Amino acid sequence: MEEQEEELFITAADRCDKCGVQAYFLVIFDYGDLYFCRHHFMKNEDALRDLSYHIEDFSELLVKA
Repeated sequence: MEEQEEELFITAADRCDKCGVQAYFLVIFDYGDLYFCRHHFMKNEDALRDLSYHIEDFSELLVKA
């Protein structure tokens, strides 16, 4: 039996676990998930990439002013 891949998404209600602003990155670990705004993801990107299982980047949803 084939395993179905779960579709990941992010909503406006998802907030950065560090500061509470709208999240654009979903970082998946073996033991749970964390949401990050672009600022906090970029600030911690190297460590997050080393420790995470998967990262979903929804930053294309950011609108330039």
